Amino acid sequence: MTPLRPEPDAGQEGPYAQGAYEGDGMFEAAVDKLADPLNDPLPGQHASPWFRAEDVPAPGPARQEPPAEAQQASQQPQQPPSEWYDPEGYQRDWYGQQEPQEPAPRPVPAAREAVIPDPGPPAQVHAPAPPVLNDETVALRTADTRRTQRTDEGDEPVAVAEPPATGGRAERRRAAKGRGRRRGEVGRAAEAGRPEPAVPMSRLEARRAARAAKDSPAVVASRVVGEVFITFGVLMLLFVTYQLWWTNIRADQIAGRETNKIQDEWANGERTPGAFEPGQGFAIMHIPKLDVVAPIAEGISKDKVLDRGMVGHYGEGKLKTAMPSAKQGNFAVAGHRNTHGEPFRYINKLKPGDPIVVETQDAYYTYEMTSILPQTSPSNVSVIGTVPPGSGFTGPGRYITLTTCTPEFTSTYRMIVWGKMVDERPRSKGKPDALVG
Repeated sequence: MTPLRPEPDAGQEGPYAQGAYEGDGMFEAAVDKLADPLNDPLPGQHASPWFRAEDVPAPGPARQEPPAEAQQASQQPQQPPSEWYDPEGYQRDWYGQQEPQEPAPRPVPAAREAVIPDPGPPAQVHAPAPPVLNDETVALRTADTRRTQRTDEGDEPVAVAEPPATGGRAERRRAAKGRGRRRGEVGRAAEAGRPEPAVPMSRLEARRAARAAKDSPAVVASRVVGEVFITFGVLMLLFVTYQLWWTNIRADQIAGRETNKIQDEWANGERTPGAFEPGQGFAIMHIPKLDVVAPIAEGISKDKVLDRGMVGHYGEGKLKTAMPSAKQGNFAVAGHRNTHGEPFRYINKLKPGDPIVVETQDAYYTYEMTSILPQTSPSNVSVIGTVPPGSGFTGPGRYITLTTCTPEFTSTYRMIVWGKMVDERPRSKGKPDALVG
């Protein structure tokens, strides 16, 4: 608050104009308005138009208090009028012409010196720069957080994380330009022979790469067909393995057990000569040249006889033939040439005079091979007749006929081998010479 100014007769020269404030009491009212705390200036500010910069004390480490005489001199009342005008006119009108006086030097009292410790050089603190937001668009986005950087150990570029880009469309444009520059760096690295740094793809590039990686319908169809053929080939291979290998093993096991069973029954006297049921074994065939020992069962059923590795006797219906013990007739049998034990596989190697022995419970019947028919129709049943045409036999006798399929691994035709009986030997006299030698 500005102090009251004294009257002109209190040591000031110059006339006093009472009419300047238009009556008694106006001056005091104007002064009281200046005492309003709401009109006082803020600390460090000056509301008076007569403020001069030279009155501001210079900054220093310690502020010194002026002496009491200087404070009293500074508190001399200087009350300006309510209207605006220059200070020189104010001095001339109120105080008259005065000679300028040099300000008296102010004595500086001894003041306590504040001891301020040396804090040392100020530490440099780098505040993180705030992100710059673009005025165009502010939206959620996924920024490319990878960039390439060279390590201190060598020139190999490595991928490091970048801060996520903020902002809108313009920021994304700048990020795209940055990716283009990185691709240029990749090209330069390839020309220099250095490993190429990892370059991220944009979303559009990733979609195009995904579409290019998808297979076309033709490729998918070819793969399906290829898988079907591979599966079919594997199944065929398994089937061939089963037919050519496993069926022989299984049939040999069954035929061996049946042979042992027949021999045991003969030794125990449990079997008697006579008619036999279909599938029942009653004799054993020996072909020494082919090293064949196979049981002979009644009937030519594929499941009950032939596929079990046994030789089947034509003994049913129109295909019924004579038994070896008959005084006259043709003993006709059939067997597999391939798979399921294949007892007749190599009968095409038999030569005229090669022995074929049929062993029964009572005797051994020895036949000699006489002729062969390499191929004939499966419907030609005359080959198993009493006197087969083409066999070379001229009249009834005691014959044997072997039938099998040909060519190998097929059943298109039949191969026929004929023979005639040359010896009948009771079991009590021992084995014939063909089995002993």
